[in-house]
Amino acid sequence: MNPGIDLQGTFIKSLMDLGLPSGTAKAIWMPLPMILMLIGATVGVLVCVWLERKISAAAQQRIGPEYIGPLGLLAPVADGLKLVFKEDVVPAQADPWLFTLGPIIVVLPVFLSYLIVPFGQNILISNIGTGVFLWIALSSIQPIGLLMAGYASNNKYSLLGGLRAAAQSISYEIPLALSVLAIVMMSNSLSTVDIVNQQSGYGILGWNIWRQPVGFIIFWISALAECERLPFDLPEAEEELVAGYQTEYSGMKFALFYLSSYVNLVLSALLVSVLYLGGWDFPISLNLIASWVGVSETNPVLQIVDASLGITMTLLKAYFLVFLAILLRWTVPRVRIDQLLDLGWKFLLPIALVNLLLTAALKLAFPVAFGG
Repeated sequence: MNPGIDLQGTFIKSLMDLGLPSGTAKAIWMPLPMILMLIGATVGVLVCVWLERKISAAAQQRIGPEYIGPLGLLAPVADGLKLVFKEDVVPAQADPWLFTLGPIIVVLPVFLSYLIVPFGQNILISNIGTGVFLWIALSSIQPIGLLMAGYASNNKYSLLGGLRAAAQSISYEIPLALSVLAIVMMSNSLSTVDIVNQQSGYGILGWNIWRQPVGFIIFWISALAECERLPFDLPEAEEELVAGYQTEYSGMKFALFYLSSYVNLVLSALLVSVLYLGGWDFPISLNLIASWVGVSETNPVLQIVDASLGITMTLLKAYFLVFLAILLRWTVPRVRIDQLLDLGWKFLLPIALVNLLLTAALKLAFPVAFGG
């Protein structure tokens, strides 16, 4: 396994070589990953919105956006600008503080979750030892914001949407956490970097999707429900609830809901690629290819190629899953609220629990195959 490129160390060392003191160099570095995370997540959302429009158009045998920039590439930017400059209206009978705090509490945990997403061995903002646990904890904060927004709007449709969002999130968080625990058990670590490293060495054959196929399906269904994507978009079902908890929102506050929805979808796809699809790993082991070609593993050119391929592979896997999510929107009908809750509590939860117990048993019986 190549050690990768330590971006932080390289950046700080180069600044110190220019004559800056160590403390100043570290202070300059500190905001850069956060700014990069915000820019990366926002660009990811713009790409996601454009893909949603083009794939939806293809599914319905129409063209989609064409004239707002080449191939309609500027359509998401136009959407964003429209929402930024739109008037921000707060209903007269709404609670202004809770009404404003709702979207902020919804969007902040999603952005913070990007801290633990690795694009390479050292290409991540924070290699926290309990990264997966942090993400599960952060994801459970979001429903509080949705419930707050629904309650503060002083609108029956908004309140119903907020209650549905809270009920849906509680129903699907438990199976999602259990499916992740099975991966953690196999990897002997809560670190996302360790989970990817545990899958490396055998190329595509080492990926967790082969050892945890049931867990993968449970995680993906639960992630779609957490992101409120069709067929699980009950909290904002237009035909029933106008727009659910978003009904009274406009301008920048609505933009935060819109942003968090797509940022969460991209985040879920990235986490699926990290937990089940080998993360930054190429389907064929790069070290194996390097040995065939006769290139040393410590070659700096190979490390740069490895890092570039790692970012590309993580994004390709993630956007393939985003493509599947968009395709599901136009192929699967929306479920009823009782069906949604029954699926979570009566079907996915027992299966996730059995899958976790089975993983524990197989880990004891076959420690080598199951990361013992």
